Amino acid sequence: MISIKGPGIKIVAAIIALVALGFGIYSTFFQSSGYETTTATITAIDEDPDFVPDPDNPDEKQYIATAKYTVDGKEYTRALDSYSPSYKVGGEVAIKYDPKDPAKITSGFGFGIYLMIAGGVILLIIIFLTVKKKVSVKNLKETNGELTFAPSEKGEERALYFLTDLGTVKVGHRLEDRNRRVLYEARMTKFNPMSAFEFDFIDHEHNKTVRHLIGHTEETDWNSLILDNNYSFTFDDKDVWKQLRQLGVTINSRLNGVMPSYTICLNGDEIAFAESTGQYVHEEDAEEHKVANKVPVQGFYRVRTNEKNLDLLFVILVAMARSGATDERGGSRRMLFNTIGGK
Repeated sequence: MISIKGPGIKIVAAIIALVALGFGIYSTFFQSSGYETTTATITAIDEDPDFVPDPDNPDEKQYIATAKYTVDGKEYTRALDSYSPSYKVGGEVAIKYDPKDPAKITSGFGFGIYLMIAGGVILLIIIFLTVKKKVSVKNLKETNGELTFAPSEKGEERALYFLTDLGTVKVGHRLEDRNRRVLYEARMTKFNPMSAFEFDFIDHEHNKTVRHLIGHTEETDWNSLILDNNYSFTFDDKDVWKQLRQLGVTINSRLNGVMPSYTICLNGDEIAFAESTGQYVHEEDAEEHKVANKVPVQGFYRVRTNEKNLDLLFVILVAMARSGATDERGGSRRMLFNTIGGK
């Protein structure tokens, strides 16, 4: 099963749009094929008893027009399938009827035309967003080139704190030191519910900013202990975990009580140790909010590292925070097996 987020929403929207467009075309142009035209007289205009008004517009009303017409000397009275403010009792309107069953009528395009318009608009939006994303990725590649990171450079070990914004659609991330000085951050510059988000990755220690595209999180659920779930997203239009694996990143995770911990390695060498926390990552805040600190919250970590260049480590932490994955394959169950095995 694939969760309906990001590209999943786009696929579902495209299917709905195609169904609406197809049904609209059929009901507008083909369903009344072979019908004949006659003139009907409007006999009544009544409020639709089944219409539910918008809560923001409780006085809104919808009407149903009833008309009578004659076919082969027999009079019929039927409700019309469309309504216009120009309709008046006693007025005339052209309708189409089925010569095989004159009781079947249509008064024009009816609801089908609205389905056609809605389906067409949704498809145009999807096409626009798809093209826009391709252009954005192309521009990013021309600006940034291939994804590269500063080489590993060792220094003194330091304690850092990774935090994730909560309570906003523009979820960003930041890495702070003990003095709450922001060393590195990912700041969302453009939110898009159906395409990739734009982020500025800002290295405050080296006064460097690089723009990246982060896709919506996708979950593949196999519902099996043998076949792990997979949680991932695209980073500059490529799977983030695949890119990190190609760079030689591995993550070994295990549970320490209820708090997961992660040993992050690059080509077999440890570059950082991280542990999940509550949303109060600084020790003094955690002490003040003891209850909140007992439960791990996705996207909040205490980190120990002796890396001077933080750009690769920061992307790894962002990948963990946004996807919820606990290893470099985007999975979640290796942590359980590592804990049982004592690794």
